[in-house]
Amino acid sequence: MLALFFRHKYFMLVILTLLFCSILCQILLGVLYRRLIRETENMSATKNKSLQQLKLKFTSCRQLHESIPNVSVFVDKFLNQISLGKIPVTLFRHLSGQLTLLSVLVAGIGACISIIQEESFLTIAPFYFVSFLGLYLYFAATSLIDVPGKINMLRTNLVDYLENHLANRLEQTRLDMRMVGMEDSAQKSKNAAAGLDKPSEDTGIKKEPIFEKNAEHKKSSPAFTPSEAEELEVLLREFLA
Repeated sequence: MLALFFRHKYFMLVILTLLFCSILCQILLGVLYRRLIRETENMSATKNKSLQQLKLKFTSCRQLHESIPNVSVFVDKFLNQISLGKIPVTLFRHLSGQLTLLSVLVAGIGACISIIQEESFLTIAPFYFVSFLGLYLYFAATSLIDVPGKINMLRTNLVDYLENHLANRLEQTRLDMRMVGMEDSAQKSKNAAAGLDKPSEDTGIKKEPIFEKNAEHKKSSPAFTPSEAEELEVLLREFLA
């Protein structure tokens, strides 16, 4: 039986390589989405750059537009922009199916060449066997990995976080900032009013003791010194004499 497979070993090698690559793409997608789902369970402390960019973009949009009417569309755009390195994830999804179809095409070409060369049915049968086995393995892996189900779960987690957690937190932060701003403005107005009233009270308090001291000084201090009084007395006597 193995000899029949190795009879067209180059065709078999190409077919098996294409099938392996197609299933590997599905596995990579499943691992990627599973990791993102785990990160969304603790979005507040996530270290994933894509999710951090999503949070930052959502926060910026909320600050600019006050609200986002359709969060699900916002999340769908993010899901379509997810990439593995520099390669978009959507490319892997399409590439997986195309590789499977290409393996079936190669098997069909090999079978046609064998028929043209008038080979027996036993030598042609391995092409059909590998094709059916490859299709079965591909669809089995696809159903087990369930990439569409993981995408829906990821979308649900993101929409729930953005609508029910991050949006409420941003709204509460905005209200807190408004309250703080109102308190600051009220405190400034109080300080300004107190600053306007204080100088008038201080000036009144400071001026009254000064006036009182000057009056007391005028009352207590004599008009002439003793020497001046004697000189004035002498001059008056001379003038009267």
